[in-house]
Amino acid sequence: MTALGVAAAVASGERTARSVAEDCLDRIGEGDGEIGAFNLVLAEEALADADRVDAALDRGEPVGPLAGVPVALKDNLCTRGIPTTCSSRMLEGWRPPYSATVVERLRAAGAVIVGKTNLDEFAMGSSTENSAFGPTRNPRDTSRVPGGSSGGSAAAVAAGFAALALGSDTGGSIRQPAALCGVVGMKPTYGRVSRYGLIAFASSLDQIGPFGATVADAAACYQAIAGHDPLDSTSLDRPQEPVEGALADGVDGLRVGVLAELCGGGPRQETGRTGNDGPAAGGVEGVADDVLSRVQDAAEALEQAGADVRTVSVPSAVLGLSAYYLIAPAEASSNLARYDGVRYGLRVDAANAAEMNVATRTAGFGAEVKRRIMLGTYALSAGYYDAFYGKALRVRTLMLQEFAAVYEDVDVLLCPTAPTTAFELGAKTADPLLMYLNDVCTIPSNLTGHPAISVPFGRGDDGLPVGVQVMGPALSERLILKVAAALERAAPGDGNAP
Repeated sequence: MTALGVAAAVASGERTARSVAEDCLDRIGEGDGEIGAFNLVLAEEALADADRVDAALDRGEPVGPLAGVPVALKDNLCTRGIPTTCSSRMLEGWRPPYSATVVERLRAAGAVIVGKTNLDEFAMGSSTENSAFGPTRNPRDTSRVPGGSSGGSAAAVAAGFAALALGSDTGGSIRQPAALCGVVGMKPTYGRVSRYGLIAFASSLDQIGPFGATVADAAACYQAIAGHDPLDSTSLDRPQEPVEGALADGVDGLRVGVLAELCGGGPRQETGRTGNDGPAAGGVEGVADDVLSRVQDAAEALEQAGADVRTVSVPSAVLGLSAYYLIAPAEASSNLARYDGVRYGLRVDAANAAEMNVATRTAGFGAEVKRRIMLGTYALSAGYYDAFYGKALRVRTLMLQEFAAVYEDVDVLLCPTAPTTAFELGAKTADPLLMYLNDVCTIPSNLTGHPAISVPFGRGDDGLPVGVQVMGPALSERLILKVAAALERAAPGDGNAP
């Protein structure tokens, strides 16, 4: 049953919130030993939340649009009095004294929080293999990764352990695992959803967003968590337009640009219907042919639905990966400096404070986190700041300008979400650069702060799900959800089936 189906059944009295929660917890108990989606299952808390929903219904009180819907939370979202680990030893034993704004908003909407999900440590990774608690496996094929860093949240929805989940997206960490697990994943406009209570990785890039089995479910979750928050200084104080009503509108007359550089090539000559004539030079490398075929199919489906589809070019998109892996580690090296063994979390005693800092960080951080801290510290160091970090910021500005220009000609952009389908566990752990390439198609939206969504659209040659990405200008959530819904209606019938 979908999240909206659960909410409707609970609100009508067809089902109780407790029975829904019990079924959900039973599925987790039966199946998560193999998948490893959860770091912590909150059985008692979930049943107590469900009972509160049922009691409110019995009293005739409003219960919210997500009444009784089981939701999983990525374990970098603070939950008051409940361990929040970021899948790292560094936060061992830490229980936040407050909850993230999005958690409070979900509870206000009637949702039932069922657990905290696994992630790449401090959200640094693309496979959920960089976790102190072990990897998460893809429910579609347990020999494969679920993507990352929000792999536990994506896997929880794909396996039916929760109807909805929240993740965070710094360079594609919602959309990429959504694509690999065959679910819907959305990154909102930067500032549209409060980051208060999200443990920071790269503060100018991080954004919280929803996972759902359907576009409508993801839209309902986004609607519940979005909006201005005075506790977040980067939160946008702008009117919140309802999104659900747009999902059935269709795409007739909409201008859709297939982004050439993220489809394996540079600009093509034609400006009308996209042709399957192969990529030109100048695009990102590594996008698999079967993934490109699904993007082509999606473009044709939108054209058949009435959209004006053309190929467009954003030359700076190919620079996104390089710029990101300077900006994000630089911000991480600053944000993670707070983990010193003094204030909270892990502490390894030593003879003096300096040695204690070193010992704590050596024991607490995993290899990938250490790698990125060192990259970021180097990029910010005297003599290298302008050559690396400063230049990356100039690339970011160039990308903003070029995307703004292309959005004058088209309404949305279409491209792959991930360059391949889900790869095998362990296949890329020995080569960090190969792992980083998994984010090549998603990073541009983080650097610009624009919204983007991944929607399942068929399968690759290996039978695993392929995600197609819809990108839009700032504050265009309603628009990209409308396009995603059209793609969902046109997708091959078994494209989202387990």
